[in-house]
Formats: sequence, structure tokens, C-alpha cells
Amino acid sequence: MYTQKKLYWTAQTIGWLVYTGLTILATFAQSAKEINSGFWASLVFLIFTGATISHLMRLIILKKDWLEMRFLKVFPRLILMAVIAAILLTSLLVIFSKVFNIEDDKSIVIDNPIFKFAINFLGAFILMVLWLVIYFTYHYFRRAHNQELYSLQLQSIQNEVELSNLRSQLNPHFLFNSLNSIRALIDIEPANAKKSITALSNLLRSSLVFGKNEFISLGEELEIVKNYLDLEKIRFEERLNVVWELDTRLNGFMIPPFLLQTQAENAVKHGVSRIVAGGKIIIRTEKLDKQTVRLSIINNGTLGFETDLGIGIQNTKRRLDLLYQGKAKFLLIQDGEFVVSSVEIKTDEI
Repeated sequence: MYTQKKLYWTAQTIGWLVYTGLTILATFAQSAKEINSGFWASLVFLIFTGATISHLMRLIILKKDWLEMRFLKVFPRLILMAVIAAILLTSLLVIFSKVFNIEDDKSIVIDNPIFKFAINFLGAFILMVLWLVIYFTYHYFRRAHNQELYSLQLQSIQNEVELSNLRSQLNPHFLFNSLNSIRALIDIEPANAKKSITALSNLLRSSLVFGKNEFISLGEELEIVKNYLDLEKIRFEERLNVVWELDTRLNGFMIPPFLLQTQAENAVKHGVSRIVAGGKIIIRTEKLDKQTVRLSIINNGTLGFETDLGIGIQNTKRRLDLLYQGKAKFLLIQDGEFVVSSVEIKTDEI
């Protein structure tokens, strides 16, 4: 913020100094002999007044959030502002000249106050429009630059998530446990073995396909979670109890891919697998109010001091910050004998 203010004041000072220099050069080239103290007084007053009025325009622009508006919507407002600023600047110059009895510009040969005011107004209007063009051009380029950085950051996070998910699913221990469990089912429960192979196939396919998307539907995400937990259910058998508490109206709600799946992995790895008797995992989706959705993974276990559960949680927080700009938050708390991992998203889409 400090850097932006410093840059603004530097540009403001340099801009008006350049305008002053050009005005002096133009006046000398036209009629150096007729330059007197009145010219210098008027020039100083013009620069001071013009800089003040342009700064007031900036304050109005920031207060009204005009920088965030589309160009076609803000354009008429800027023209009106430039007209008012030009009238104010011209009027103040006329008053200054009358009060200090400064002679009119000799280059204007028509002795008509209205015509002279119109000429001065036109010059002031062009000056104010030029200031607005430079100011908005800078901010539009800056916004485009920030948007490009945002896209690169988001793509980087997306790639990390995809690679992390692939590493997780292609982890030798995970594959060994899954394939070994499926192998044990082939002779005694061939139907379940086929379902397990399908679940593993779907899980790996989802890692490759959905990892490239910025958003997927909540229904698709829940299918990924189901495939993952179905495979873990083979390994943990009766030690893993999965409970689904879903608001099916939210199945079309769009979320980042693997948002719940990474939480489900942590619930198994840091929760159920560490309890000899096993435990329960609850997957819950709900609307808290008209604009807030909560997605939760709840499991038996103790959070203790382990508040950072690795790259999955880190990526979740970073992605939420980038995608929702403060309108989503990640929560990880201990609630009795359960650890609750949840994401709350505020949106107008529900």
C-alpha cells in the first residue's frame, strides 16, 4: 500500500512538472517578450489547482470503486467528472486573474468573456481527460498483470494438487494394499473384487481427468471420495465405518477438485488407521444459510498438536485463498472424540 501511494505521488509530481515545462516552452516560443510576473503567478496557480483537483478526482474514483467497473459503465461518469473538473479549474483561474488583476492571454484576439471561458474550458477539459486516461491506463495494465500472476499461481497450485494426488494414489503401499485386498477377494467374493477393481480404476482415472479442471461438481467429488473409501474399506474391513450425511440439492455445486478427497485421506491416515478398534468417518454436506455451504469430513481421533497434516491441507488453504478471495475458510478442530475437517464457502450460486 505504501509503495502504491509513493508511486502515485511520484507520478503526480513528475506529470505536472512535465506539463509545466511544456507550457513554459510553448509560451517562450510564441512570445517571450510578453512574459511577465502575471504569467508566472497564473502558471503556479494553474499547476497547484490542477494537481489538487486531479487528486480529488482520484479520491472519488477510489471511494466509488470505479476502477472495478467495466469501461462502458464507468466511461460516462469519467466524462462528467472531467467536465466538472474543467469548469472548476477554469472558474478558479478566472477568479484568480480578476482578484490579482492579471492581464488576459494576448493570443486570444476576440474580446468576448464567454468565448475566452470556452477556450480555457476546452484546454482544461483536455488536460483532465488526459490525466484520467493515464491514471486508468496504468491501473488497467496493473490489473491485467495481477490477473496473469493470479492465473499462474492458481495453475501452479492446480499442478501441485494433481501431482500430489497422483503420488498419493500411485503410492506403492496404497497400490500394494489395494491390489492385495482385491486379490484376497477374487476367490471368495468375486463380485466385490470386480467392484474394487472398478473403484481403483475410477480413482486413478479421476486423478488424471479432474486434476486438470479448476472446478468440478460436488457430486463428482463425492464419487471420488466414495471410490477411495471403498478401497480403504477392503483393507480396514469392519474397522472402518463410513456414514454419508448429504444434502443432495448441493450435488451440482462447483468446488475445486479433490477438496474433500484430501480430507478423507487425512481422516483415514491420521485418524482411523491409528485406532486399534477402528472408527467412523462421516461425510457431511449442508447449507448453513442462503449463501454458505459447509463440506465436512468427521472422523474418530485426536487432533492434539498436529494441526498441519501435510501438503494436502496446505494446498487446500492456498487454493481457497486464491479461488474465493477471502469468501472461503478451512477449519480443523477437535470436537469431543471426533476431529472435524471442514470447508465453508460463501457464494451466490446456491
